[in-house]
This record gives sequence, structure tokens and C-alpha cells, in this order.
Amino acid sequence: MGGAGVAMLPRDVFGGLQAGLIARSARPVDFETPVELLDSFITPTDAFFVRGHMTAPAVDAPAWRLIVDGEGGESRTLSVADLRALPAVSVTATLECAGNGRAFFDPPVAGIQWRKGAVGTSRWTGARLRDVVAAAGTSNGATHVWMYGGDRPLGTQPPFVRQVPWAKAIDADTIVAYEMDGQPIPLLHGAPLRAIIPGWEGAYSVKWLQRLTVASKEHDGFWVAGAYRYPKSRVMPGATVAAGDQAALMGLAVKSLITRPFERAVVMPGPVEIAGFAWAGESRIARVDVSIDGGASWTAARLTGPLHKYAWRRFEHRAMLRAAGVVTILSRATTDRGEAQPIVPRWNPAGYLWNAPDRIDVTVGGTSTPPAPAASHDTTSTDVTFERACRVCHDDDLAAQQRLTREGWGREVDKMIRWGARVTPEERSPLVEFLASRWGVR
Repeated sequence: MGGAGVAMLPRDVFGGLQAGLIARSARPVDFETPVELLDSFITPTDAFFVRGHMTAPAVDAPAWRLIVDGEGGESRTLSVADLRALPAVSVTATLECAGNGRAFFDPPVAGIQWRKGAVGTSRWTGARLRDVVAAAGTSNGATHVWMYGGDRPLGTQPPFVRQVPWAKAIDADTIVAYEMDGQPIPLLHGAPLRAIIPGWEGAYSVKWLQRLTVASKEHDGFWVAGAYRYPKSRVMPGATVAAGDQAALMGLAVKSLITRPFERAVVMPGPVEIAGFAWAGESRIARVDVSIDGGASWTAARLTGPLHKYAWRRFEHRAMLRAAGVVTILSRATTDRGEAQPIVPRWNPAGYLWNAPDRIDVTVGGTSTPPAPAASHDTTSTDVTFERACRVCHDDDLAAQQRLTREGWGREVDKMIRWGARVTPEERSPLVEFLASRWGVR
């Protein structure tokens, strides 16, 4: 799971995250869970992936307040203690970043180059969101609830605001959580309050929740109108798609992940246990098929373990691997609606919803091939514009993950200029050239 610009997270850093997490970005904080840490039904909290769009706020839980307001109602301010006084609900849900698997798209797309580990399952406890907004008495004519995160924007980056349609907002399983797996939510996972919108892509589950607004219209901010959107129809790989030709992402795609054996494992000839998880947001996993011959033939696996409405399902299969050499193992999930993982997922300009069948290679007998070491990159650049405009908010590891053409880097630079990066018109082209020559695709 290594790659250019990937660093391993040391122990006892960033709020006690487990050693071995993959640091995709240090600023903002984005850590991926290695597959070997995803073999339990409940993902350990210290191994749970971290997705950040901005800087995490300083948090004093007793002093934290959640504002609830809306059209025609009164504004209320609630403490964490106030939420704990409401009826408590627990929801076991799998959260997945919409960009999980982005690194596998071709042609490449910009963004955090997640591979397989921007996913995890936990038991979330809190108050129903409908009970929270009822405190302000603002439901008449409501179509959406706007959710404001407490992230601290970088430069002129727009504040993180998401929305959830009213029907999903008042669903009995949609909650404002204050506990993760029985303990107060850790800082990097959204302490002290986090929205949990189960079955929908992870950006809906807003962290550091500080305001809920009941509204009769859609929010017009960037994170609703311009981000987390998906083309309404198929597009050619590499195409640019206007926001108006895209719709908001909601549910997760059907997907599976092989957690045993590990990628590049060496196994002895004979029976081998193949296991993992499959999930599909609000849909139920009906079956998982496994192939041990690169997809030429498939066998149904057993579905085992706990069954929760919004959580992944365990699958297990015992296969006979007799011939020495490299064996390609695949898993493919199907929902109760007949939706199956496609061999080639639809390309989209944001790199969302990668859900091809999972694939690993193992060696029967012999020795394994060690993973290629992560490519190093120079962090001593004296490029003044890069230092001032880019490094002030981002570490080099984020730039090093991008597999962008010169045109792609141009679009990224233009976006960052809109968000406040201090780049003059004369500096733009040299900066794009610098980025493309250093971290661009050839």
C-alpha cells in the first residue's frame, strides 16, 4: 500500500492514532487504514481512517455549543450535556469516504489518493437529529437541514457546510453522535459532536458539528453546489463536467474488501481461508462471490457475522490453492436490488465511488515479493512561490500523491487561487510548470 509521498504515522501522535496508519496528508489531516487493520467487524477507533478538509478546531467539550435555528422558529443553543439528556440511540454504520479508491482511476484525478482503507465501521451513539431540531420548532416547510462543521478554513477556503434532505434528516437512524464505540468521540473523528448520516457517503457525517439550520431550500455554498457531485450520465474518461451536469452524491456504491489473506502473502498449498467485508450503503448485501483464478470462475462465499442495516457484512470462503505460483483472488458483492460491482467503474472527474471487484495477489509456496519502498521526494525546495502559496497550508506528501497532467495541475492551481493562495498572474505559469515537472505524469 505504499506509494510516492506516503508516510507512516508514528505512535502516540495526532490524538493516539494507531501506529501503521498511512498518512496521505498531514495538512489537512488525512490518514488511511491499512487493510490488515480492517479484519474486525468493528474497526478499532485508533485505527479508523481520518478525513479532514481543513484544520481541526480546538475543542473544549464542556463549553462546546450546538446552535439550532431555521426559518420561522427560535434559535436554540444546546450543550453536549443537553444532547445527552435526549433519548439516546446507537447506530452501527460503515462510513466510507466517497473518494476511497481514487488512486485506481485512469486517467488520474486530483485529490487524496486513497486506495482501499478510507472506510471503517463503528457503533455511534447520540440523539436523533429530528429530536435535536425539534428543540427549535422549525420544521414547517422544511426541505433540508444545513449542517455546519467547526473546521477552520485555510485561506479563503469556504466553510464546511453540508446539507441533508428533510426525509433523511428525520429518519430514526440519523443522529447527532457524541460517542464512538462506547467512548467520547476523539478529536480527529469530530469531537465532541458529529452528524452520522448512515448509508450515505462520509462527507455527510459532518465532524465538529456546531450548527444545524432547518431550511426550505438547498444551500448554495461550495461544498453542496460544487463538491461531492457525480455526473448525471456517463462521460468520457478525462472529460471536464460542469457542476450543473452533476447531481449530489448520496448513497454508497456496492463494494467489497478482502482482508484475509493479506496482499502479497505467501500461503502453503492446500486450503486457504479467504475473508473480508462487503457493504452497499442503504442496500443489503445479498451475496459475495470469490474467484481464485483472476475472474475466470466464481464461487459464492458464506455471509457470516453480525447483521446491521447500515454496516458491512462479513464474507468467508475456503479455497483450495494447489499449484505453486502467484494466484489472483477477487471478491465481487451483489445487493438485494441486483446491483453488482462492475469490472470497470464509471470514470468521473472527482474520482468518486470506485467499486471494481477487490483484487489481491498471493504466492502459493516460494517467497513473497516485498512491497516497493515509498518514493522519496525532496522537501527542501527553494521555489519561493511554492513555499509561500502551497506549503503554507499543505505538506509535500499531498502534492506527491497527485498523478496530474500539466493541465490538471493548472486546474488545481486555479482552484487554490480562488481559495486564497497568494499567486500573482505572473507566478501562475511557472508554478504550474514546477508542479508538473516535479509531480506530474509523463
